[in-house]
Amino acid sequence: MNAADPNAFNRLMKPPSDRNLPPAKDGIHDPESVAANTLQPPMESFINLPKSNAGNYVDWVKALESKKIQPRYDKVDPNAQPIVMDLNIVREVKGSMPNVVYPHKQHTEWLDCSNCHPAIFIPQKGANNISMASILLGEKCGVCHGKVAFPVSNCRLCHSQPKTKAKPAAAKESSQAKK
Repeated sequence: MNAADPNAFNRLMKPPSDRNLPPAKDGIHDPESVAANTLQPPMESFINLPKSNAGNYVDWVKALESKKIQPRYDKVDPNAQPIVMDLNIVREVKGSMPNVVYPHKQHTEWLDCSNCHPAIFIPQKGANNISMASILLGEKCGVCHGKVAFPVSNCRLCHSQPKTKAKPAAAKESSQAKK
């Protein structure tokens, strides 16, 4: 371990040279398998895609918006088009973290509603108990995030809405007295 690097212990913080290795060298795929050598190396396929600072270092939302990729929405029908829902859901968070903004648009450009509803999320206000503990255990948002979507360690990608500052009690009383 390199003592000069305070993050050397963290296997998730790989040096750039060890990121997105070819399947036969990534430690996940069997290097003896013919399939591992058939797959296109990520560095080769990601080279022209917008960069990100986490996960596999590709900003997939920007890649989709810029038409660098055109994912197939339906595995059976290559002409199927997504039903995009442009709706943000804000979840107020207790404590000092900013509130969570869930953008349906970015998700429904890729996925059909049935991928999440009703098995993972009940489509009803207040029906879903979501916590960081459940997400880290691979539940709720953690079904995808940390596996196939950006990692949960990128807090600010979800916790993106600053909390509104509460008025001091004296200011509230003063404004109510004027009414």
